[in-house]
Amino acid sequence: MTLPAGWTARRPTLDDVPAILAVVHAADTFAVGYPDFDAADVEAALTAPFTDPTRDAWVVTDPDDTLVAWATVDNPTGVGREFVEVYVDPERGAHLRAPLLARMLDRIAERAAERGLPALTVRTALFAPETVWADEVAAAGFTRVKRYVRMHRPLADLAPEPPLEAGVTVRPLRPGDEVDLRLFHRIFDTAFRDTPDYEPVGYDRWREQLHLHGTTWDEWFVAEVDGEPAGALQSSDQALEQNEGFVRSLSVLPAYRRRGVGAALLRRAFAVYAAKGRESAGLGVDLSNPTAPVTLYRSVGLRDVRWTDMYELIVPAAGV
Repeated sequence: MTLPAGWTARRPTLDDVPAILAVVHAADTFAVGYPDFDAADVEAALTAPFTDPTRDAWVVTDPDDTLVAWATVDNPTGVGREFVEVYVDPERGAHLRAPLLARMLDRIAERAAERGLPALTVRTALFAPETVWADEVAAAGFTRVKRYVRMHRPLADLAPEPPLEAGVTVRPLRPGDEVDLRLFHRIFDTAFRDTPDYEPVGYDRWREQLHLHGTTWDEWFVAEVDGEPAGALQSSDQALEQNEGFVRSLSVLPAYRRRGVGAALLRRAFAVYAAKGRESAGLGVDLSNPTAPVTLYRSVGLRDVRWTDMYELIVPAAGV
């Protein structure tokens, strides 16, 4: 990547976390209207088990030594697809996004060779305002493969929880009980096995990664039908700065779908969020996921607020 005189590309370190966060906040504000990342997220990205910042990430500084761009690879499982993030300050670093993407694709090719694979699939995301980025991603050969919708509802007018369907109960997860944690993981893993892009994560790795999204345990729930495990809901701390409770995942086992389990879990989570003074509740929906009907979310008051498109490219291994 050729940079103008005075501009510098180097590898990031943990000392860069505040400066990287400033760039990510500027990028998020342009893309979605508010910061959607915190310092813990940046640190987690720099210390992720399958990302080496000395090889898999770059930052760029301008002639004033101000950090204006950050690019990194993410692969939370170490297998399957790679994900490339390229953040730039929209006012000072927009010209860097395409060349950083090219550099990251070269690194993906190397990672494929290192893993002994003929190629790797890489994805990157973009939001509606990012029209220039959309053109740059397309020019690099990416094609759109799916759309996510962010949904939201205010909690000020939240009605009392209605009676549950016959046999359905909802209780908090028992985080100090290893058996209950394993049950929660089993429900999550089983429920998502029939979704197109799910990459299974074993219990031990899942347990290690919980801190990345927050563990406000009283916002995690297990549903049962006639005493049998049926569903689970995991909340995330990712929207606390917007005073929003956020549903990270909703899992209902196939045998118990369309029996009011998903709605019961969502309403219980909303009630807990509201009791804590949260102004709203939100979640993201993968429109290609056949097990996550948007009609369910709309039935509990959630409405579309924005979309994110996921683009994909197959990158041949270096030397192939």
